Amino acid sequence: MSHELILLAALAVGYLCGSIPFGLLITRIAGTGDIRNIGSGNIGATNVLRTGRKGLAAATLAGDMLKGTIAVLIAGLWAGPQAAMAAALGAFLGHLFPVWLGFKGGKGVATYIGVLLALFWPGAVMFCVLWLATAVTTRYSSLSALVASAVTPLTLYWFGHAPLAVLFLVLTALLWFMHRANIRRLMDGTEGRIGAKG
Repeated sequence: MSHELILLAALAVGYLCGSIPFGLLITRIAGTGDIRNIGSGNIGATNVLRTGRKGLAAATLAGDMLKGTIAVLIAGLWAGPQAAMAAALGAFLGHLFPVWLGFKGGKGVATYIGVLLALFWPGAVMFCVLWLATAVTTRYSSLSALVASAVTPLTLYWFGHAPLAVLFLVLTALLWFMHRANIRRLMDGTEGRIGAKG
């Protein structure tokens, strides 16, 4: 198999892993109905939390992270670092645009962390520290993700991982695109804060 076909296969495997809609599956199994009919209509952990079931939200977060981590690790073990990066891109795209749900998926934060964890775990630790610091300071989940993702490519470049920095620059741009409605609400002062009622 040629190098190009290997990378394409890694991208495809990553996409299939990333497109597993854990939020939808977990909430349906738990009997809470279709998560797309609740809150923002998103399939991610933040919206699952709006069901009031913290355990389901935690399970969704873990699933969405691990599907990215596992896809990257499998591709890396199979065909090396470039295949791992291709799988990371595929997993992220799969989460954002899952074929099973009409290409309407989540916003990508958990899967972003998951692929980062597999590719360069100190970067994932830095992301989580920045997310937590911003969340504690501002109580905006979306802003926390935006800040942490913006710093991630710079962190990777600082540590000498230029190819990863380029990859995560692309992933960050996609994550920001998926958060465009949140960005508008942040600018308007109407974005909901963590723990706010109603």
